[in-house]
Amino acid sequence: MDLKFTVSIRIAKPVHEVFEAVADPAKLSAYFTTGGARGRLETGATVMWDFHDFPGAFPVEVIEVVPDQKIVLRWPANEGQAEGRADEPYYNDCVFAFEPLDGNTRTLVSVSEGSWRETPAGLKGAFGNCFGWSQMICALKAWLEYGINLREGAFK
Repeated sequence: MDLKFTVSIRIAKPVHEVFEAVADPAKLSAYFTTGGARGRLETGATVMWDFHDFPGAFPVEVIEVVPDQKIVLRWPANEGQAEGRADEPYYNDCVFAFEPLDGNTRTLVSVSEGSWRETPAGLKGAFGNCFGWSQMICALKAWLEYGINLREGAFK
């Protein structure tokens, strides 16, 4: 079994506006990174994301950016080390895809992540990240379409 997932949502905004809401750290901080984001998502960059629900900023490696189409990120797999094991950390890639719909009046955003180890800790990490990305794209939709920050006050 390959531990991976894809979550998607349709947002009633043009693709460029949706893409910028993810790539621009000020916009991302307005609805998702509750502790703030530092650095624009650009190919080759390493940016910092911080969350009140997971305190402590962590680095996000930006592997590839195709404006208005795709963002590929990489970070250590969220599973921790198994008790009694000295495994080296391993990395997951996370792919954001942006697809214009209905004459570019709406956008389909998909977030895919995978490559966890087939272990109980890997399964827990995959489910946790799937939950987080589902929450992120819902927060993105609420913020872009209605100006509402769903995460404000939820984690502190």
